[in-house]
Amino acid sequence: MKMITRDTDYAIRALSYMVASGGDTATVSALSKKLGIPRAYLRNILQRLGREGLLESTRGKGGGFSLVRDPKKITVFSLMEIFQGEFQLSDHIFRGKICPEVKVCSLKMKLDLIENRLIKELRSISIRSIVTR
Repeated sequence: MKMITRDTDYAIRALSYMVASGGDTATVSALSKKLGIPRAYLRNILQRLGREGLLESTRGKGGGFSLVRDPKKITVFSLMEIFQGEFQLSDHIFRGKICPEVKVCSLKMKLDLIENRLIKELRSISIRSIVTR
């Protein structure tokens, strides 16, 4: 089981590179070459980040993608939500339905504690903190 998917990983790498290089406009081609990510795949990721309000795109000469949101406010958790959906360690399904013991299940309670701690940690990791380490 992977906690961070390829899309999320590529988004983290692209945003980190953009921040580390001064936050200037970056082209898909330049990012693709520098990061070793297939161009078409990366373009889709950057477009998705644009739709989510993290980047803006400019067409034409001198165009590309640039950060719109403060990199201190872009977290690993927020990127996981964009590319992976709701974060949940376990949905507690038993035979296609919610487990009847869900309110008293000790495993669920422990998993919920772990999930909450993990979410807190992932929310504390910003793109800016990745770049400054």
